[in-house]
Amino acid sequence: MKAHGEAEAFRYAVHRELEGTEAQALAEMLRIVDAFAEALTEAGRSRQKRRVFRVSERSYVVRVENRLSHDEAHFTLAELIADTHDDDLPSSAAGSTKEP
Repeated sequence: MKAHGEAEAFRYAVHRELEGTEAQALAEMLRIVDAFAEALTEAGRSRQKRRVFRVSERSYVVRVENRLSHDEAHFTLAELIADTHDDDLPSSAAGSTKEP
């Protein structure tokens, strides 16, 4: 998942659904974090600052500061635990498989 913005203005969205083991998903998420707002501008100039903060083993914040702008995103590896369209998963977080 990716949250983009600042404080209360964060917009959360599923950035990409990953298949595989937790270790594989974490490795892919780290590649996504490293690619977000890379350290060079389109013209190839270095950005003033690009910092990556580890919040937990499954959560990272990337902050990029230029002379005139500031961009920040929070990436979190999340596990899908309920899905009304997947027979292998319950339809609610509480584990119910019955439709409401």
